[in-house]
Amino acid sequence: MTIPLFPEFAPIVLGMKDELFPGLNMLPDGVSEFTFSNLYLFRGVYGYRLSRLPSGCIAIEGAKDGKRFFSLPTCAESWDIFDELMCTHDFMKNLSESEAVAHRIDLESRGYQVAEDRDNFDYLYYRKDLAELSGREYHKKRNLVNGFINNYECEQRPLKKDNLRDAITVLDEWRASKGFDGDYAAAREGLEHFDYLGMRGAVYYVQGVPVGWCLGESLAKGRSFAIHFEKACDRYKGIYQFINQAFAQSLPSHHTYINREQDLGNEGLRQAKMTYRPCAFVRKYKVFKPGQIATPSAPAECGPGTGHECHA
Repeated sequence: MTIPLFPEFAPIVLGMKDELFPGLNMLPDGVSEFTFSNLYLFRGVYGYRLSRLPSGCIAIEGAKDGKRFFSLPTCAESWDIFDELMCTHDFMKNLSESEAVAHRIDLESRGYQVAEDRDNFDYLYYRKDLAELSGREYHKKRNLVNGFINNYECEQRPLKKDNLRDAITVLDEWRASKGFDGDYAAAREGLEHFDYLGMRGAVYYVQGVPVGWCLGESLAKGRSFAIHFEKACDRYKGIYQFINQAFAQSLPSHHTYINREQDLGNEGLRQAKMTYRPCAFVRKYKVFKPGQIATPSAPAECGPGTGHECHA
């Protein structure tokens, strides 16, 4: 299916992949939302719809907490089009740092408000740091990983079609143990379509029994790898820390960074992500209409929509 021309928008479907992949993944800022897989898998959460602008670039629209937003991931559009989008939406979301630097003065001169969106900053870590866990600051992580290794013999296998059912079994147990769906639907679709979506993952086994998995994809022209989903059986103490390290070790060295996405304003998740000592953030901004006050959104529950668990 072809993306319609502006001002028409259409719901995102699998048939739009060839128009967006891998172009979005090659954007230099490495915003985790700006991949075809992320947009497609979370289309039900945000109601994502797409339109092709006169310049040929893509506009994304969605909604959260009753507010309509739009994003322009691939380029700056003409001011006429931008003003029209601002008029028909409540705010612009996910303005990247490079675009904010390039256009903030012009935006503010037109009366728009540009505000940091801290709850949606992506956390960046050096892949080498997560793979090695060396130094005093990681001693608690190492202890948990070592405890897991001492108690269990765990095997990591690349996610393939023949072990897809094993990963789904873990996901089903995760949902049952949590007592809510969270991002179950997105995670399951991610598993079922991982090959078509160009994603890579691993499944983890203890004595042949599947106990965890993770799934992600390359960003920022290959400099970064985003972990979109990470699920495991909580009854194995230290398993999340083990998966975090083991998967980082398995990634090619050309991935300088690992992007572990946002905390969505959840304090527990924020603390957990900070304990891994991020080296930087993928900063994002919102743009509001003249005179509009940027009000903070309600914190998200731990787990749903983040792809990760609150494990320090």
